[in-house]
Amino acid sequence: MAPRRYAIAGLGSRAELFVRALAEHAELAAFCDRNRTRMAVHNDWLTGATGRAPVPCYPAEDFTAMLGKERIDVVVVCTPDHTHAGLIADALGAGCDVITEKPMAVDAVGCRRILEAQRRTGGRGTVGFNYRYNPLHRQVRDLLADRAVGDVGSVHFEWLLDTQHGADYFRRWHRDKGASGGLLVHKASHHFDLVNWWLGSRPETVFAMGRLFFYGEDNGARHGLRREYERATGESAADGDPFALDLGFSPRLNALYRDAEQEDHYLRDLNVFGPGITIEDDMTVLARYEGGPQLSYHLVAYSPWEGYRVAFTGSEGRLELAVRTNDHARPATPGEVPVSLPPGTDDEAGDRARLTLQRHWAPPETIFDGPLGAGHGGGDERMLAELLEEGQREADHLAGMWSLAVGLAANRSIATGEAIDVRALVTELGMPS
Repeated sequence: MAPRRYAIAGLGSRAELFVRALAEHAELAAFCDRNRTRMAVHNDWLTGATGRAPVPCYPAEDFTAMLGKERIDVVVVCTPDHTHAGLIADALGAGCDVITEKPMAVDAVGCRRILEAQRRTGGRGTVGFNYRYNPLHRQVRDLLADRAVGDVGSVHFEWLLDTQHGADYFRRWHRDKGASGGLLVHKASHHFDLVNWWLGSRPETVFAMGRLFFYGEDNGARHGLRREYERATGESAADGDPFALDLGFSPRLNALYRDAEQEDHYLRDLNVFGPGITIEDDMTVLARYEGGPQLSYHLVAYSPWEGYRVAFTGSEGRLELAVRTNDHARPATPGEVPVSLPPGTDDEAGDRARLTLQRHWAPPETIFDGPLGAGHGGGDERMLAELLEEGQREADHLAGMWSLAVGLAANRSIATGEAIDVRALVTELGMPS
């Protein structure tokens, strides 16, 4: 059997993870992006690292033509979130399978388009929920499945993004809720997928509150943090600002973004206390799941340190996982990127975790206490290994829909002040009742 041919759509920093893996273990056949400079940068890195010939590059408007000309079997979608649905549906319609970065879509219209295309074509869609592949997260799932705490009654989940990584969502396109769906869709889709997967259940009702408390023009002025610049790179007004990201500090970010600005005018280093931010930075979600478990979830994007805590309290005890990525966020200095920026930049911190089980009438038992692997706790490497195999995949388009459903329901609840019936929402998303 001939090897399957892969194309990558969207050549920002996240795509580097897939470029490396596909170049080493599969047949990487094409790049597609609206920006030729970024595609050229990835080709330069690829040829420098492997010595292989450059990959053919296609502009975004030639996406469907590329699929036929290059005989593509699988498309990897790494574009901004609001473009996912169209690319996924078009790729499925052309007879390709699709691997997409989360979230699968940012609204009900996009999700419905994907589900309809999948039903029509029978193509396979996979969402890159790399947190499922973290070995410790799998251990949590196994313990819950083995009824280590009996019947789960409640889940408390807190995720802290620090003032470097969290701030990064307010420097770039994610700050526009129309483009990203906000952090309850873009970021928390990981977390809601984990809860769905851990519990082996589906949400029934969601209520949420959220606000922009820390970032943004008005908040920056109120907290005494605002400085008068649009973007940080090359601006003297940004000197010494710990919230500023100077692309010149990182050769990789500089090559991917600053050198590419003349084509699409995309600025990667906007002022996090500037105008135009329409997403929340502080969000609380309450959800009830089929069978009775209740979830309390909190996401904050302005913490001094980064990590997360999740606890499952059941009829026979409590399971607690605490993960800390750093002890504090630190600003960039020339020649580096802060360690808490996302993977695909220049550096990355290792997580340290503690998993504890405490049954009723018994002292706590430490299941794990130590460092985790690089790349989302070792999840990236394991996810890539599975995605490049032809067998069963971990998270399909339905997992993507159920994760998206929680985020969309939460956004709708914030907008209306009402609890949202998720079962009615998933019908709107395109799932037959």
